[in-house]
Amino acid sequence: MDKIEHKYLDVRGLKLHVAEIGTAGPAVIFIHGFPEIWYSWRHQMIAVADAGFRALAPDCRGYGLSEKPAEAEKTTFRDLLDDLVVILDLLGLPKVFLVAKDFGVRPAYHLAMIHPDRVSAVITVGVPFILNVVPFGIPKGFHMNRWREPGRAEKDFGRFDVKTVIRKIYILFIESELQVARQDQEILDLVDASAPLPSWFSEEDLTNYATLYEKSGFQTPLQVPYRAWLEDYGLDELKVRTPALLIMGEKDYVLKFGPLAEYISSGMVKEFVPDLEVSYVPEGTHFVQEQFPEQVNPILLNFLRKHT
Repeated sequence: MDKIEHKYLDVRGLKLHVAEIGTAGPAVIFIHGFPEIWYSWRHQMIAVADAGFRALAPDCRGYGLSEKPAEAEKTTFRDLLDDLVVILDLLGLPKVFLVAKDFGVRPAYHLAMIHPDRVSAVITVGVPFILNVVPFGIPKGFHMNRWREPGRAEKDFGRFDVKTVIRKIYILFIESELQVARQDQEILDLVDASAPLPSWFSEEDLTNYATLYEKSGFQTPLQVPYRAWLEDYGLDELKVRTPALLIMGEKDYVLKFGPLAEYISSGMVKEFVPDLEVSYVPEGTHFVQEQFPEQVNPILLNFLRKHT
């Protein structure tokens, strides 16, 4: 961890934070999800740097150490895409590998579709390529629906300190079943205050996350992904021409959406990503890259080497 360096780039009027390790070799850009930040890729960054790659992980605008936009409620997925392009230009990176988790999958695949010449391959964790719709009959009491409601999550989160919010979300998201709140219940109430952290997520890890979210707050993270999810790609053809890899934990709650699991297992996803490989990690949850880096890292490195 001490070898990871940190820099700030002036990107479209904001100072965005980028963590980096490794100075030579092909560049690998890691794009986080929620409730994550650059730190969620710590195990993979070190592994790919040790293997001869250059690893870079930005905090998205309004996340972690990156500056918040003045009107966070207007942030879009297109902003994340445009930020990513500027970051590549400022760092002099003509072509990169993209590794994305959760909502980071959208800007990663979007970049691959509009600038295929700049993307060697796309690796996604926990989420396949999906369309800009609320997918597969999500229950009203599921967090993706609840947190789309302006003000609902703000009131829910506001009852707790930031560290408790992150703790509860991490515990909630490692469940292998869908966690659905009753009409009279808030999402964070689904997690008992006495519930322990998973063994692979230490109090130090929690503190690192909490410190960064104390700086950024939750305004932008609630806007993107949750309130911007229905934003259109703005493309006539949704087809990813670059090689791609999907890494899924077998116990990821995402697979409990039956049609989504079938979309992956039946190969329907390949209508949009023809050159896709899928790899499952037994016992892996939604945070499989933090939970089982010793399994995820070899899968990632083998794919990177094959396409270098």
